[in-house]
Amino acid sequence: MTTKTLFDKIWDSHVVQQVEGGPDVLYIDRHLVHEVTSPVAFLGLETRGLKVFRPENTIATPDHNVPTINQHMTIQEELSRHQVDMLTRNCEKHGIQLCGLNHPWHGIVHVIGPELGITQPGRTIVCGDSHTSTHGAFGAIAFGIGTSEVEMVLASQCILQPKPKRMRISVEGTLKKGVTAKDIALYIISKISTSGGTGHFIEYAGSAIRSLSMEGRMTICNMSIESGARGGMIAPDETTFNYIKGREYAPKGEEWDKAVAYWNTLKSDEDAVFDTEYTYDAADIEPMITYGTNPGMGTGITRNIPLGDDLAGSDKLTFEKSLQYMGYHAGERLLGKPIDYVFVGSCTNGRIEDLRAFAGFIRGKKKAPGVTAWIVPGSKQVEKAAQEEGLIDILNEAGFELRQPGCSACLAMNDDKIPEGKYAVSTSNRNFEGRQGPGARTLLASPLTAAAAAVTGMITDPREFLIDY
Repeated sequence: MTTKTLFDKIWDSHVVQQVEGGPDVLYIDRHLVHEVTSPVAFLGLETRGLKVFRPENTIATPDHNVPTINQHMTIQEELSRHQVDMLTRNCEKHGIQLCGLNHPWHGIVHVIGPELGITQPGRTIVCGDSHTSTHGAFGAIAFGIGTSEVEMVLASQCILQPKPKRMRISVEGTLKKGVTAKDIALYIISKISTSGGTGHFIEYAGSAIRSLSMEGRMTICNMSIESGARGGMIAPDETTFNYIKGREYAPKGEEWDKAVAYWNTLKSDEDAVFDTEYTYDAADIEPMITYGTNPGMGTGITRNIPLGDDLAGSDKLTFEKSLQYMGYHAGERLLGKPIDYVFVGSCTNGRIEDLRAFAGFIRGKKKAPGVTAWIVPGSKQVEKAAQEEGLIDILNEAGFELRQPGCSACLAMNDDKIPEGKYAVSTSNRNFEGRQGPGARTLLASPLTAAAAAVTGMITDPREFLIDY
């Protein structure tokens, strides 16, 4: 009997047809849709006289372009308003569940899928957004697709896809105090680079990974795409099952028992062979922060910016250009560098656990003068939990305020843009030039590191505030 990886088991069970010398026809269990990549896809269906094949397997929400204040009012920006209106009309026409603005389930597409129980082990999940890899945290195959592929899935519930290679990244040992899942993700990318995962689907394993909450696992898998990988996944376990149980779309009664019995089979065989393997020691990871213009340009917060002496050719040019854009110099110390903005949110770190971490850190402290902070929940359910748990009161007392759900300052597609030349410590996933606004300078970090920067006004090791780290 052939041994298989977790990825192989799920992929192979969803192959409808193998194309000789070409891609597989892969069945898609769940399709997530938002307002940016769907209008042209729906238009394509209309042009061809087609309907959505299985609307019950699709769920939609506006997130990229929506404002994060005054969501009860008409969207002022014309393109954003048009895209949200088009999503509403298309969902009504095709009978698709829409979690629109002010709906109790509204939020970022990769936040609401898990919290509604739509994301389940063993499923194939796609969305017209690269960070669909988030859902792999549940032991699912989840990846982003382009607009033409969105149309393909709407029309047939299938997609043409070449099968990626398999990679396993193990992180063993115990994380030190103040080190989070976001730090693991940034550490891995700093080691394998933003192209190290190209052509692969990553399975994360090891005791440090298993110790993470579901929110932490989602953060890890969310960042997989930043290493160039097609996606990332983690084998489901009791942590996974406990998170899913009782949610809106989770199996109930006997169906739950059947589902868990199947989910327990979803793990790589002991002697499964991966195309590429890496192993890291959790003890080597400290709070991370980026200094350049891609997520691989990150380092431990107590370390200096690298000298770049080991680089050559285009890598050397990229390094130098990045530092010039950021206004930094090779070999400089990062600690103490002033910052202007702090953004806590996005599909990477906009969950209730992230807001709890931020609020817990800033409790009894005050926001630094001159720092603008945007704290943005990933969904209405996260917003509601923050209210019920008193997190909003903690934020307000420290000089912060909670905005309304949306992608916000993760990307410069809505009103929440970082001004040119300003430094933003961001819990999002990308720090490309202009990602958060034309000329904006982004430093990726965890919610704890963002909190430390917010109360000191500079890059600060969050462990300075933690006892006995």
